[in-house]
Amino acid sequence: MEKRNVVMFPGTETAKGGAGAIRARLAERIGQLSFVKRPIELLAAKKWMILLTFMGFLLGRAMILDELSPFAVAYFAVIAFIRRDYLLPVGAAVVAGSIFASGSSFLMIPAELILFYFMLRGLETYERAELSYAPIMVFVSTFVVNLFALLVGPSMTWYSMIMMTLDAVLGFVLTLVFIQAIPVFTLRKKNYVLKNEEILCLIILLASVMTGAVGWVVQGLSVEHVLSRYLILLFALVGGAPLGASVGVVTGLILSLADISAFAQMSLLAFSGMLAGMLREGKKGGVSLGMLLGATILSIYFNKPNEVMLSTWETCIAIGLFLVTPRGVMQAIGKYVPGTQDHTKSQHEYAKRVRDLTADRVTQFSKVFRQLSQSFGQTTGTMQPPGKQTTEEMNHFMDAVADGTCSSCFKRNHCWDAKFYQTYKYMTDMMTTIEENPDLEAKDLPPVWDKICAKKEEVLGVLKQQYHLYQHDMQWKRQIFDSRHLVAEQLSGVSQVMEDLAREIKRESQTMYIQEEQIREALQHLGLSIQGIDIISLDSGHVEIEIIHAYTRGYDECRKIIAPLLSDIIGEHIAVVEETMTHPRDGLATVRFGSAKTFEITTGVAAAAKGGDLLSGDSFSTVELGNGTFAVALSDGMGNGERARMESSSALNILEQLLQSGMDEKLAIKSVNSILMLRSPDEIYATVDMALIDQYSAQTIFLKIGSTPSFIKRGNEVIPVTASNLPIGIIQDIEVDLVSLQLQAEDVLIMMTDGIYDAPGYAVNKELWMKRIIQEVNSSDPQEIADCLLEKVIRYQQNQIHDDMTVVVGRVDHFHPEWANVHVPGFARMERPRTVS
Repeated sequence: MEKRNVVMFPGTETAKGGAGAIRARLAERIGQLSFVKRPIELLAAKKWMILLTFMGFLLGRAMILDELSPFAVAYFAVIAFIRRDYLLPVGAAVVAGSIFASGSSFLMIPAELILFYFMLRGLETYERAELSYAPIMVFVSTFVVNLFALLVGPSMTWYSMIMMTLDAVLGFVLTLVFIQAIPVFTLRKKNYVLKNEEILCLIILLASVMTGAVGWVVQGLSVEHVLSRYLILLFALVGGAPLGASVGVVTGLILSLADISAFAQMSLLAFSGMLAGMLREGKKGGVSLGMLLGATILSIYFNKPNEVMLSTWETCIAIGLFLVTPRGVMQAIGKYVPGTQDHTKSQHEYAKRVRDLTADRVTQFSKVFRQLSQSFGQTTGTMQPPGKQTTEEMNHFMDAVADGTCSSCFKRNHCWDAKFYQTYKYMTDMMTTIEENPDLEAKDLPPVWDKICAKKEEVLGVLKQQYHLYQHDMQWKRQIFDSRHLVAEQLSGVSQVMEDLAREIKRESQTMYIQEEQIREALQHLGLSIQGIDIISLDSGHVEIEIIHAYTRGYDECRKIIAPLLSDIIGEHIAVVEETMTHPRDGLATVRFGSAKTFEITTGVAAAAKGGDLLSGDSFSTVELGNGTFAVALSDGMGNGERARMESSSALNILEQLLQSGMDEKLAIKSVNSILMLRSPDEIYATVDMALIDQYSAQTIFLKIGSTPSFIKRGNEVIPVTASNLPIGIIQDIEVDLVSLQLQAEDVLIMMTDGIYDAPGYAVNKELWMKRIIQEVNSSDPQEIADCLLEKVIRYQQNQIHDDMTVVVGRVDHFHPEWANVHVPGFARMERPRTVS
């Protein structure tokens, strides 16, 4: 009561002893809570080691026919390969269990473990220690120790030799079984699916562990009977009648090998498991009722009247343990067993996440094809569909007649100078007549032509020849027009198909369980409540991890604790990419962690159109491609105005989409070149100047296709970057020359079009002139640098803009993380797998 008053009315305590007494009592209370909480956290962090150690004790005690003990060394061998950090406590538990076993196991088992350990160290010396060698090593160690025991023993018989061989063979087989079963306990495989063989191996392992409890009796009740029925209850509720009956058969068989008098237990457990599984729709109550009925019915047939009550009490105790078992245990088991609701839900969530990631990639490719389709659509829209002759084509016919037949005629000046319009009209009428009747002859012409033209036969022949060539030209133009329409429609169709595929796609993948478990243990060691960990990628610079944890509003554990801890374990800086509340009622959030960039790029752009117009033929882009690469791009279309802008922007947009989809740089450039050549009948080309900056290493790849040199300002030094390639869209086989440079922090990258680079004219060394202009700029801000360079060039040309001018400036700086790494003692840096799913 006194303490309660102190908390509720601190003013009274202050009157007696001041505020210091309150702080002292609060500190004492917090210390008491920490003293109680610390052991609980330690047990939670080491619970799997404690479980495996206890299993090792029981397996060290387990025997078959009171003289074979193949379980111990097989279990020890698998632990040595899978969880080496648990080897010492598990080995001690196995030896301790062998002390309580009957016969000479307390001498044989330690000898087998020592021999196996020496063999393991020998293989490690030659770097040949692989898990696949474990069964052979167990066989050899068991056989050698048993053979030595027979040789030094009193006598050697055929029976003893057969039992010795059988012990070694059983150790070999059990090692194969434990390799499949023990990882379920050492790693929490949230999205792992157990096959039927693996489920069987798990049941054999659990039944083998129960064999170690044979002979334990409490108030006349057998411990192994209680544990076996409790195990059957769990699996019957999870998997129904088939799994319950299977667990009953396997468990009864293993127990009967340890105690031959308990052979009838196999039928009892199998029947009870089947009946309990059939009533699984009644939840725990129905399963418990089925177990009680099945065990009681067969106990009446197999046991004496006084043993029936003991069997019933054993069943009741197992049911009691089953009823107090948390629901989370059944859900955890259900996630491993195919066909259960929990497994289906778990797999659905995992498949949904992977499907979304894959759909995003397919959607990106869909955008590429859509951009290609729009590019062909724009070009087709600018072309006139083939049809009747235009004025330009008619003039071509007139020029052919005037340069051919009329050039040697004595009436040339009279027809084309004095009566031009009349002659032009007569020629047009003849061309129209030829179009209506291609087989027109001179005699079919109107009589008035005899007075108009002295060489009507020659004129008619030239026009018919030109019309024939025109027809062929129109045929090819029509094919090109139709082909471009077809390509545009096909690309649009492919884009739509890929969009539909992105909605329906399903894909399964294999997660990295060892790395996930390492992260889980480190986070639990810090006292964080982690519900799930999914590693999507561990590629250097492209790490992506999703963690589901208990979200505490007001505390930023993700950025201040989890991300720095992941940075220390993985070996590169990790940051929070996205945080989403998945289950607000349960307080769970899904947080996506990814590689934090080492460098950041700030950009500035300045541009001016030719003659001060509004529309420039230059295009630029500064964008993150999504794979840790920052692209700074510049393109100069041929000429000026809208058409040049269309060519340059199309070249950049297509190239960015291809690179963003993961296409190789050279292949992307060649694809853009082919597209530009196909889409334009004229000699239209565009230059491309692109810098791909890796934000994790600052390694930069320059794609320079017909562009002017770029410059890197590093302190007072200016470094030019040049390449000698033709612009894209001119020739089919373009040579791609990639320039790779290592940028440093505070480097300034300057890219420009020929309107700026060619400003001093041909009489001046342009490269030296541009270096001097760049060195004269004292600012470090990218936008100020771009504005200054453009202003200097325009002033040099006496405020005249003779060509489109664009300059793009990018500055590379170190990215300074807000939080540093957090190191947890005892947790080494993670080993990344070679193949990442």
